[in-house]
Amino acid sequence: MSTTPFKLAIAALGGQGGAVLTGWLIEIAEANAYLVQSTSVPGVAQRTGATLYYLEFFPREAGGREPVMALMPVAGDVDCVVAAELVEAGRAMARGLVTPERTTLIASSHREYTISERSAMGRAVATEAELIDIARVQAKRFILFDMADMAAKRDSVISAVLLGAIAGSGVLPFRKDAYQGAIRRSGLAVETNLAAFDDAFHAAAPGTVARPESTAPARLSVDIPPHARTPVLQNLLLRLRELPLSVQPLALASVRRLIDYQDPAYAKLYLERLGRIVRLEAAHAAASGDWSLSEATARSLALWMSFEDTIRVADLKTRGSRTAEVRGEMRASPGQLIDVVEYMKPRVAEIAGTMPATWGQRLQRSAWATRLLARFTGGRRVRSTTITGFLMLRAVARLRRWRRGTLRYQIENSRIEQWLSRIEQVSAGNHALGVEVARAQRLIKGYGDTHEHGWRSFASLMEQLEGLQSRADGAAVLARLQAAALADEQGSALALELVGLGAAAARVAPPAAAIEHA
Repeated sequence: MSTTPFKLAIAALGGQGGAVLTGWLIEIAEANAYLVQSTSVPGVAQRTGATLYYLEFFPREAGGREPVMALMPVAGDVDCVVAAELVEAGRAMARGLVTPERTTLIASSHREYTISERSAMGRAVATEAELIDIARVQAKRFILFDMADMAAKRDSVISAVLLGAIAGSGVLPFRKDAYQGAIRRSGLAVETNLAAFDDAFHAAAPGTVARPESTAPARLSVDIPPHARTPVLQNLLLRLRELPLSVQPLALASVRRLIDYQDPAYAKLYLERLGRIVRLEAAHAAASGDWSLSEATARSLALWMSFEDTIRVADLKTRGSRTAEVRGEMRASPGQLIDVVEYMKPRVAEIAGTMPATWGQRLQRSAWATRLLARFTGGRRVRSTTITGFLMLRAVARLRRWRRGTLRYQIENSRIEQWLSRIEQVSAGNHALGVEVARAQRLIKGYGDTHEHGWRSFASLMEQLEGLQSRADGAAVLARLQAAALADEQGSALALELVGLGAAAARVAPPAAAIEHA
């Protein structure tokens, strides 16, 4: 018999039932004559960090001395780690809790994106494939399958699936019926939880471990539909077929996005703008087969033309698909009433941007009107599931037909044209730099303060173009500046890069006296 306790750590997010799972395991252990101790350390919030539950199990021996049990896991000294989400498995490995000599790692392959992943200026989503590859090397035994999907199929909760995975793995010396008995005694959703437990038990059994589907990013289909529902849409399809093959998938997705955002005429404007860049790149592509400038512009242009204004936000919040998604997340039964509260904080700039251009400009120029309106623009709570709340949001969404006359549209439309002109000017002499100018649009996203921060960073980069055009590494420098701009919303990293760039330019330029003497 072992003289040391069995040590198990569980990383679960808020709402995933980590405390329930821990309670089940304690009840099972005590019913089987085991001493058990548990502690938990909560995360800062539901998605800035998981709660870590730590349990130690030791068989109760008649007349034997009780062991000294630890309150926290120690790196290199954990027998089993259970992660209710893939990135939490990565965090456990980073803390040294998973070792190839000792640890069984049980994890769900699904993702619940962290606050840092959701709020990052650039793409900050963890790469699942890399985490899985590391886990296969780092763990003595690695059990991985989509536990969230398994729970959903049984209309159960992930804690029941986690319990089934622990039981199926055999890491603890308890019989299957002991685990099932704990679920029955809980009296909550017994049948569905037992069904989910049983599925996970078989998935985690040795030799029958399910593997996740490929994590390779999905590729857009290159098939252009042969026919459209209307003559107007058919004309758009004809224009799409005139584009290079590598550009067509992006352009097709973009046309669909912009029709949904505005109308077919707006999608036509997109294709006309993209056509300018395609014609410009034709000579370069004829020699190299490289359409990277057109591909970058196709994506960036669609994103910029579908900028997020108050009209778009209101439209998305009142769609039936969103309601269905919310009901699914809440597990609402058919006919069950739900209540959704929208937390909104419109600024004077957003209100002015929704107005006709002339009215919006007058509002922004009027100091007293701005101050007066600012009193009513604090945080607002709108219940979109009430008649009044829903109708208010729908009224804003219906302004879409007049969007082209709003101040925000005119501002963004002017900026887009200036950006396209820069791409044309720069790429004529430096193709690689032109590609980076097209990609720089990724700095501009969201609305409110996020949009303003992104626009300031973008404008700062555009000011560097004149100096970068004469440099052989101009494209690499602009790419580095973009990475710095995406590093933090405050712009600190970009400011340091720009200072360094300015200092380097000063070192390269000859002194003014030397120029005059020459």
